[in-house]
Amino acid sequence: MPRELVTKKQMVLAAGRGHHELAEEIGVSLDVPLAQVKLSTFANGEIYCRFGESIRGCDVFVIQSHCEPINDHVMEQLLLIDAAKRASAKRITAVCPYYGYSRQDRKAEGREPISARLVADMLSVAGADRVVSVDLHTGQIQGFFDFPVDHLTAVPVIAEYLAGTLDGDVTVVAPDAGGGKLARRYATRLEGEGSADIELAFIDKHRPKGTHNLAVATEVVGNVSGRTCVLVDDMIDTAGTVVSAAELLMARGAREVIIAATHGLLSGPAVDRLKNGPVKEVVVTNTLPLSDDKIFDTLRVLSIAPLLAAAIDAVFGDGSVSGLFGGDNF
Repeated sequence: MPRELVTKKQMVLAAGRGHHELAEEIGVSLDVPLAQVKLSTFANGEIYCRFGESIRGCDVFVIQSHCEPINDHVMEQLLLIDAAKRASAKRITAVCPYYGYSRQDRKAEGREPISARLVADMLSVAGADRVVSVDLHTGQIQGFFDFPVDHLTAVPVIAEYLAGTLDGDVTVVAPDAGGGKLARRYATRLEGEGSADIELAFIDKHRPKGTHNLAVATEVVGNVSGRTCVLVDDMIDTAGTVVSAAELLMARGAREVIIAATHGLLSGPAVDRLKNGPVKEVVVTNTLPLSDDKIFDTLRVLSIAPLLAAAIDAVFGDGSVSGLFGGDNF
């Protein structure tokens, strides 16, 4: 008679050093402690990692946000995935709240790499079977992978907060023509949360050839006069684009400007620009860690941990991730 064995699935949460606080929040939400992982750096900069417990046959989720120094944290996640694969994990999911190099998803000029694809290839070669990420710069990045990608969105989290603070007439503004879909998602969510008279607008902007962190807002398409403008984007890096857009909105008669984005990179002059710009409030999530020097009075940081925990739980239980968003996460 053949021998039979009924196995149970076991979830393992492994965290890199990119954003350990977020990983701990996810563990608390799931009531699952983080796995014992030894991480250290050799004198020459090489990274060492080792799981401190058996993960044979487990469903391993490697949590790492690709924050500064981004190359170290990407490499650390790759090594954790490779270690899990060689320790006979049954399935490995790379959880990347912020996916590094996502802006380099195409060739804008000749002789450029498509870096977002390269990161996808490295995750695949390292041994990942699945990826979970939040608000990729463009949804087409999902096509860079030959396995499932669960693309989450922070729109419900941010929209719920905004609905409790907004009053009067509201215009949701996309910082460029390509951001119209994201702006419509926010508008739909705000209407669903009870906000009335929501309109859409977008900024016509110009990016000088050969620049990466500079875009100049030139005109507004839509009704913004006398209205609260919610300027939405997937990330704030140096804040040059959004502050330029906020100045243009105020010049066109906006009552006030609120900036909302999923990823608060806040690089270089971003904090000074946001503090000194015509911005009432800046709303981001904690997909990336924010040091003390990046915190200012008008900044509001919302936790994305419950959403990530729900998605991880759905993946572990072979449930629907898109069902968490009513299918509106693509």
